[in-house]
Amino acid sequence: MKFRGIADELRAAILAGKYPPGSRLPGENDLMERYGAARMTVRAALDVLKNEGLAWSRRGSGVYVRDDRLIRRLPPQRVRGDAQETCAPRWKTDPSSLSLTIDSVDVIEQETPEHVARVLGMPSQSRVWARKRRNLVDGRPVMLCVSFFPARLAVGTPLTKINPGPGGVYARLRELGKPAVVFREEIRARMPQGDEVTALQLEPGTPLMVVARTAFTGNGEPVELTEMTMDAGSYVLEYEFPAQP
Repeated sequence: MKFRGIADELRAAILAGKYPPGSRLPGENDLMERYGAARMTVRAALDVLKNEGLAWSRRGSGVYVRDDRLIRRLPPQRVRGDAQETCAPRWKTDPSSLSLTIDSVDVIEQETPEHVARVLGMPSQSRVWARKRRNLVDGRPVMLCVSFFPARLAVGTPLTKINPGPGGVYARLRELGKPAVVFREEIRARMPQGDEVTALQLEPGTPLMVVARTAFTGNGEPVELTEMTMDAGSYVLEYEFPAQP
């Protein structure tokens, strides 16, 4: 099929470095003229590259080669000491070249979702405070994040504020006598649901990685559940741990 031939040539050009990461691919009109193809054929070829994770659309601007600098998430470093805020995106190298921001911050009290109640050991009719935000890299959404705290623990504290104060939420938990000393993470992959495609500006067929992190006190009490929903094409999850004898 003609669109596959066009996709093959564009893919080869990308892999050869003719179109470096972040560069704009030729527009539909240019490709139509170059290959003598219909617009729908050219669009199908570009969709192949997007579905393969090699390119992505920038609304109103065109199709660009996906930046191959993956976000390398380092879980131990993120929660060690006075972490300023859970879910902050981290790059392992050269962070000065990137714009890392959090937007759409929202803090609300709500009924406890069933799966959250199960993880936090709460009754199904209980309440939680949810801290919701979206992470951007160079202005592009890459993660949706929500942290749940039992309402009985969070009510009347800075945990319910958009800015929880110096040291972030873990410093506030220490002040409440509930320091987080052990973290457990569960990771799974799935396809996006509901508004996630729009919120993360995902190309069709892009999978997600979902990391559920539970924070426990020294006596095993769960005090926080954070769910991080990531564009799988943008992240590498890196873990380092000692070998057991």
